[in-house]
Amino acid sequence: MAPTNLQEQLVKYLTDAHSIEQQALAQLRTAPKIAGDSEIAQAFSDHLIETEGHERLVSERLAAYGAKPSTIKDLAGSLTGKGFGAFAMAQPDTPGKLVVHAFSYEHMEEAAYDFLAQVAERASDKETAQTAREIELQEHGMGDRLAGCFDRALNAALNEVGPDDLQAQLDKYLTDAHAIEAQALELLEKGPQLAGAGELATAFDDHRLETQEHQRLVEARLQSRGDAPSKVKDAVLRLGALNWGGFFQAQPDTPAKLAAFAYAFEHLEIGAYEMLRRVAARAGDEETVRIAEAILTQEHAAADRIRSLFEVALDASLHEQGVAVR
Repeated sequence: MAPTNLQEQLVKYLTDAHSIEQQALAQLRTAPKIAGDSEIAQAFSDHLIETEGHERLVSERLAAYGAKPSTIKDLAGSLTGKGFGAFAMAQPDTPGKLVVHAFSYEHMEEAAYDFLAQVAERASDKETAQTAREIELQEHGMGDRLAGCFDRALNAALNEVGPDDLQAQLDKYLTDAHAIEAQALELLEKGPQLAGAGELATAFDDHRLETQEHQRLVEARLQSRGDAPSKVKDAVLRLGALNWGGFFQAQPDTPAKLAAFAYAFEHLEIGAYEMLRRVAARAGDEETVRIAEAILTQEHAAADRIRSLFEVALDASLHEQGVAVR
């Protein structure tokens, strides 16, 4: 049942936050064991302690409203978190995949707590708003720490790769980037319709044109290196994007959920291109370095633009549900 007032919306966002923390806890309990680097492992261990505190604080705010966490949401979050650990371990470059995906997830959490704080502020719940803003800062801080680990993650991922294998690794990172752009395009083609009219829809549409060019550039680099995109990888990620489209359509607060996810996805792309840039530099491919840096500039700009529209997205979500904006 969709919320009908700000207090109901606030409780819903608190239960969403609690399930997000359950997913984070599942990931963070596995991450130090597969990080492949002591400093990266320590960053995950330190954030595990912070995350346990986040889960406790959110539970306390739910209890203040006489509410409890959602068993179904929490279970889904925990299972997804465990699945992410299994995915990372199955990759040949586990440390790199782990750090990039965790970097993206931290920005998703940052977005979720921004929306929670906004709703709490509108509901005149100063305590929940302050709690959400404090957690948001810690999630942002962990994102920054992970960004500082990109070099160490690449070192761990390529630790046993010889000079002759480095070129093959670069091709692999390029095919990964092409597949991520395929997923991004699928999402961005649906984004304007899901976001509704307005600035958010325009932002998605504008970035779709940039993303088409990103995919073209990556494909051209692969072809110049005598390789080609992976049809399997592209198809798998496009299918994932279709599933996400169905998920967003089923949500009563689609614009806000979509904005938070898009913000996180931009950081997934940022992480992927940061790794690609580093591999290309090691392989002596200056043209790929140049292209990755140019794409990174546009991905950062897109993330900043989406972040600037969080309040607009929340207004649209509340309006769709018939909840008073102020």
